[in-house]
Amino acid sequence: MTASAQTQSQPRVVLTARGLGKTFGGFAAVSNVNLDVHHARIHALIGPNGAGKTTVFNLLTKFLQPTTGKITLLGTDITHTKPDKVARMGMVRSFQISAVFPHLTVLENVKVALQRPAGLAVQFWLPLSSLDRLNGRAETLIDDLGLTEYRDTRAADLSYGRKRVLEIATTLALDPEVLLLDEPMAGMGQEDVRMVADIIREVARHRAVLMVEHNLSVVADICHHVTVLQRGEIIGEGDYASVSQDHRVRTAYMGTED
Repeated sequence: MTASAQTQSQPRVVLTARGLGKTFGGFAAVSNVNLDVHHARIHALIGPNGAGKTTVFNLLTKFLQPTTGKITLLGTDITHTKPDKVARMGMVRSFQISAVFPHLTVLENVKVALQRPAGLAVQFWLPLSSLDRLNGRAETLIDDLGLTEYRDTRAADLSYGRKRVLEIATTLALDPEVLLLDEPMAGMGQEDVRMVADIIREVARHRAVLMVEHNLSVVADICHHVTVLQRGEIIGEGDYASVSQDHRVRTAYMGTED
């Protein structure tokens, strides 16, 4: 059964946006966007190129300051909060380009990511052995994401798909309530796509996932809710079955209602 076919009751809302807008000079990149992202659900943000998806991501994570609107995370207004504080409050994002240390092993990458929640990030005078206390949590994350056999492999030697999984592991090291994934399937072969989709589905059992994704087969398979953007505005939302039949969505993607 696809995620969109599930009929479970809606869980709590953890991230909202109301009237979200961003203008650059006289150009409205995002206009009047409203979002509700729920715990333990996968929410996709889709649309043709230039629709404003990445701008919305940057607004939510405070890499850009909204021109209009309000953003609430876990009941707290974060509209004017700085990005680093938003991350500490429980919302973490990944990027289209893999952001791992290529010459460190999988285990070492995850241990580096665990330094901040363990209170070691600023204690740079401590010996390297001080990170050994992180081994247990790091091993658990590695196992949960199916990376155990690559534990001692350098990130540079991983397949592209495994690198993206490692990146997800490093973001999960911060134990976020909300995880934002920017095109997690970009550039992957079909086998890696299936693997990463299964991992995202598992990750979402315990947190909200909001993802920008162009692979509509993945969106149909794993996403509970879909918001469609065109020219910075929402033109459709609901489960995938509903939005895929919306004439505005079909026109936006294919240039025709037929």
